[in-house]
Amino acid sequence: MTRFNSALDVAAAIQSRQISPVEVLEHYLAQADTFDPTLNAFALRDDERALEQAKAAADLVAHSDPEDLPPFIGVPIPIKDLNDVQGWPTSYGSLGVPDTPAQTDCPQVERFRAAGFVLMAKTTTPEFGTISMTESQRFGATRNPWNPAHTPGGSSGGAAAAVAAGMAPIAHASDGGGSIRIPASCTGLVGLKPSRNRITGRTEKMTAASTSGVVSRTVADTAAVLDVLAVRDSGAWNVAPSPERPFADEVGVNPGKLRIRVATSNPLGIPVDPSCVEAASYVADLLSDLGHNVTESSPQWPEASLFAEGFLTVWATIAAGIEGLNTERIEPHNLLNLNKALNTSSIAFTEATMMLQSVSRLLTCQFGADFDVLVTPTMAVEPPLVGSIWEGTEADPNMTLINAMPMAAFTAMFNVTGQPALSLPVHVSESGLPVGVQFIAPPWQEAMLIRLGSQIEAAQPWSDRWPSMVL
Repeated sequence: MTRFNSALDVAAAIQSRQISPVEVLEHYLAQADTFDPTLNAFALRDDERALEQAKAAADLVAHSDPEDLPPFIGVPIPIKDLNDVQGWPTSYGSLGVPDTPAQTDCPQVERFRAAGFVLMAKTTTPEFGTISMTESQRFGATRNPWNPAHTPGGSSGGAAAAVAAGMAPIAHASDGGGSIRIPASCTGLVGLKPSRNRITGRTEKMTAASTSGVVSRTVADTAAVLDVLAVRDSGAWNVAPSPERPFADEVGVNPGKLRIRVATSNPLGIPVDPSCVEAASYVADLLSDLGHNVTESSPQWPEASLFAEGFLTVWATIAAGIEGLNTERIEPHNLLNLNKALNTSSIAFTEATMMLQSVSRLLTCQFGADFDVLVTPTMAVEPPLVGSIWEGTEADPNMTLINAMPMAAFTAMFNVTGQPALSLPVHVSESGLPVGVQFIAPPWQEAMLIRLGSQIEAAQPWSDRWPSMVL
């Protein structure tokens, strides 16, 4: 095996007994020993416990028929440090959160275990996942394998750095404003934000704008793990409609001739780097060549001020539900957020969510009527330099959000609408950094994105593009 095998390739090799889960885990842990001192992708490693899981998986493989095995038996996966793994602390990237081990797995982790994954580590995240670069006072800065002077994005930056550097074949991630798609764009990976409540957790907060998923190397990996995570949850208040068939079965299916709108403006009116425009224009030409009906114009974006007001009111509540939080030890920008939430009335919060529902309706109603898929750059900028998120924050902690806006200018809107959105690694800039392009489908139409994404992947493969530091 190589460090760059897809998770499905690793699973197939294990199931056919070409390689053991122990050998696989030891390979990825060795890669982490080599590269993580530079990249800082892992918040916690528990090699001994991971090895116990790998040995148990090896025993299951040895005594089972391949068709009876879980789909990802023995495949290592790290979990983002915003989610509970039994026996490991969930730090949320914060000095203000105690190191108390979680008593149970969160539902997403339960599903990973049931699918046979070996939980190998936890990945870094900014404090509470509130910024689009993975840097915190607790764990320091996580770096991009393509150029360690630059960020791998956030808040799933540790997950993305781990996969891009070959330290894991796939990684759990989550997305509340772009936190799967932004790191995928920064590090040359595939990143799908599923529909609202496609993947449920124990509870729902922030209007269910945030959801789990993975960062991976292939559309097929992403589709297969979506099937793992998107199980029917009878205990959830809200769930997305069930798909017609497994998402993995959509890979390679002809998407048909789609009406595609390509937009290089964003809802916040933020200027867009030429390399990001170039990436979207390249995809527009490719889609035309593939037979789709492509129009290059923006949709009717909702009013930026209304969107920002509602979004930031909800975003301020991100620390809700974190047990044992010591507010004296959290970072200044998150303390500002917390105080804003504490000073917002329940009426004002409800009015903000109602405003976001109105904003969402304006945009989602254009899908299907005017076009089938919207294509944009994933970010308005190339991956910024490590540390640049903190510029001006000594005088004004709110500058973190302002500094982050160019990274989330195209992504956050679709957390509000709840639509599925996919970032694909279709471009590399002249500076040598990956530049992703985002594809947005109508509500609940992940199948459309998987079909289109796999068509693009087949036409312009990216499997030979890897960071030079790990070759």
